[in-house]
Amino acid sequence: MSLTDDQKAEIEALRAQSSATRRATVPALEAMLYEATPVLDHGFVRVIDYMGDDAAVVQAARVSYGRGTKKVSEDAGLIRYLMRHRHTTPFEMCEIKYHVKLPIFVARQWIRHRMANVNEYSARYSILDREFYLPAPEHLAAQSASNRQGRGGLLQGQEATEVLDLLREDAMRTYDNYAWMLNEGETVDAGRQGLARELARMNLTLNTYTQWYWKADLHNLLHFLSLRADAHAQYEIRAYADVMLRSVAAWVPATHAAFVDYRLGAVTFSAAMLAVLRRRLAGEAVEQQGSGLSKREWDEMMGALEGT
Repeated sequence: MSLTDDQKAEIEALRAQSSATRRATVPALEAMLYEATPVLDHGFVRVIDYMGDDAAVVQAARVSYGRGTKKVSEDAGLIRYLMRHRHTTPFEMCEIKYHVKLPIFVARQWIRHRMANVNEYSARYSILDREFYLPAPEHLAAQSASNRQGRGGLLQGQEATEVLDLLREDAMRTYDNYAWMLNEGETVDAGRQGLARELARMNLTLNTYTQWYWKADLHNLLHFLSLRADAHAQYEIRAYADVMLRSVAAWVPATHAAFVDYRLGAVTFSAAMLAVLRRRLAGEAVEQQGSGLSKREWDEMMGALEGT
């Protein structure tokens, strides 16, 4: 992760501030505010602001004047009930805002979740930094033979070296061309006018880093995390989701615990799958051919039951 001295000083100044408030605050999340948590090679996630806590979820569910019950266990029980039965609106009463630095190709996957307020760094007005994501060797994998969206075995030896060299060289070369087209900064050529920033940016590779502010309510954040913190998600976006999940645990611990139980660590069975399970529990030897399930459905069900 690369932070300039000015950025570090700004973060320290923000963390040194405190304000009296009547709003609900969460000490564990307050301790994380503004701090940049490293992700990948140059990225980070920072919590910038938040509203609400576990008690706000309970308050919204009961439409009460107070802040929940006097017993934390009762609040946690209600939150678990809401999560278990997919009551979503109480969780929409809490919001959180992140500052994220991420590769452009991760941002384009992330933005598919159309349920947040986003403001991205604009390369029309500013010049992007010379920073690129390069996978670590343990994440440099081949295409999966069975999953069009997945990875297979790791690239090894000379092939892995050549791929990393190509990724690095292409990113550096296109950035050099980008800088030349802009004709700005220390190497400015007074004899050239320079290309508009909004046009020069088209030449950059997708592993170039961008930044944005991303604000979402708790319900939609949990939906995002249920997909992107899942073991099947692409590693690069999962790395960001894992950091965000830790901030959720600090912010709303009762909601986080219910989410892990009923969403992240749970599976959903179709009616046909349940019928097969009932037959098996009754002692019937059910095989895929006579189950009414496709091979993929069967494999998914057995994988969930066997923990594979």
